[in-house]
Amino acid sequence: MSYSSYVFDAYGTLFDVHSAVRKHEDKAGPDGRLFSELWRAKQLEYSWILSLMGAYKDFWTLTEHALDFAFARYPSVDPTLRTDLLDAYWKLDCYPEVPAALKNLKSRGARLAILSNGSPAMLEAAVKSAALDALLDDVISVDTVQRYKTAPAVYELVTTQWRLYPSAISFQSSNRWDVAGAARFGMRSVWINRSNQPDEYKQYPPTLILPSLQLLD
Repeated sequence: MSYSSYVFDAYGTLFDVHSAVRKHEDKAGPDGRLFSELWRAKQLEYSWILSLMGAYKDFWTLTEHALDFAFARYPSVDPTLRTDLLDAYWKLDCYPEVPAALKNLKSRGARLAILSNGSPAMLEAAVKSAALDALLDDVISVDTVQRYKTAPAVYELVTTQWRLYPSAISFQSSNRWDVAGAARFGMRSVWINRSNQPDEYKQYPPTLILPSLQLLD
């Protein structure tokens, strides 16, 4: 089946969430990698817990809280980095193949969008910083429904806005749990398995597994 509508997760798929710490690795020290991984893990954990509780705080607030926990867990990381790391999160690096991959799809007349847990302000800043704004038709935030992925209401934001059936949309994410959510909702789900992770949601298999967006069709 040929697709003309593509939706991308933002963090970890288009944007490298660990680039914020890497930009300050000299001050982050030897625990920098573990610090960055924990920051990301807690950011996601908080989103899932709030969704289960029926509560909501925007993703920027969760990003700040997760960073504070990471500092508490790794006191070796210079706490004066807090402001610099948060500033860097607004301007995350996109993965090297992203611009070319989006341009290729766009040249074929495809409709492209982001669907993300990120707040509208976070997403606007990241997209502009990476110069992807001209390639995207829509940037959709969960803030509209105040639920986080993998709530079906999040994926429904796209089908409602684009007036399409789920099966007409190709959804790309590097997060296997996100791919599972999209698959269960009925979208073509493409797992961008950048780090060659094992599959852990086999009951909701991806339609396609790719090592990067470079081979997306």
